[in-house]
Amino acid sequence: MSASAPAPKVTRGKGIPLIWVVPAIAVAIGLWMAIRELKNLGPEVTIEFADGSGIEAGKTTLEYLGVTVGTVEKVALEPRLDGVIVKLRIKRTAEALTAVGSKFWIVHPKIGLSGISGLETLVSGVRINVAPGSGPLAKAFVGLEKAPPPDVTDEGRAFILVTDKLGSLTTGSPVTYRELKVGSVEASRLSEDATRVLVRIHIDAPYGDLVRTSTRFWNSGGFTFKLNLFGAQVKDTSLESLIQGGVAFATPEAGPLAPAAGANARFDLAAEADKEWLKWAPKIPIQSTDSAVPKPSGSRLLPALMK
Repeated sequence: MSASAPAPKVTRGKGIPLIWVVPAIAVAIGLWMAIRELKNLGPEVTIEFADGSGIEAGKTTLEYLGVTVGTVEKVALEPRLDGVIVKLRIKRTAEALTAVGSKFWIVHPKIGLSGISGLETLVSGVRINVAPGSGPLAKAFVGLEKAPPPDVTDEGRAFILVTDKLGSLTTGSPVTYRELKVGSVEASRLSEDATRVLVRIHIDAPYGDLVRTSTRFWNSGGFTFKLNLFGAQVKDTSLESLIQGGVAFATPEAGPLAPAAGANARFDLAAEADKEWLKWAPKIPIQSTDSAVPKPSGSRLLPALMK
């Protein structure tokens, strides 16, 4: 009787130990995130600022319309030691913000007579804001010392106010008629002989005809308290004007209504209103803001302040 053949031996290949599965998945996720980040990586630009207070590499962000679109990668002194150079990495989706004409400025917390702004930066740190340009893409920019005047998009009317001192007025301060905001301050500067201050205001389209050749303007901002033998008097003004400064105006109602003032007409800006000005309430027809107001084609070019 012959002996039976031995049973065959089956050898199995060694598999990947389970302990390596989790690290492998982590590496794969890391590579995927790195590749995605490289795809989103946009151009690097340099911005020259006179002062870089508060800017930190890897922390300070660039924002547009409240959305983070870039991060500061490096901050260094100018070779001449008269400023700082900020290297900023822009997201690829926001590359259009690097067009020629784009304006960059640093947002710091600000509390003063001219208003309150940027308080959130006390917690998050300063940030850089941008207003896009319209030219070809660029790599180098010169930053602004403060935020630029807001772009005016409606077809309103601009006027020039002349005053002895600026007071609490600043860019964006409200212009009111009967305590209703109808415009804002656009810019200010000294006159050619430095004896007066010129303030350019913009009145929104529906309210342009409220300004007549006989209209009186006064500074409605700040807090005024007067005490005399007949009692105390406090300036009556809106909360916005109290904090940010502001301009108010009124038109006489006695006699025939004066013609509407033309664009860039000049008016004196009084430090405060006469009592009779506050009583004026002439009937001036305006187009209701609730109705559809067709806008003319083309863009509005703001007139230069005192050419």
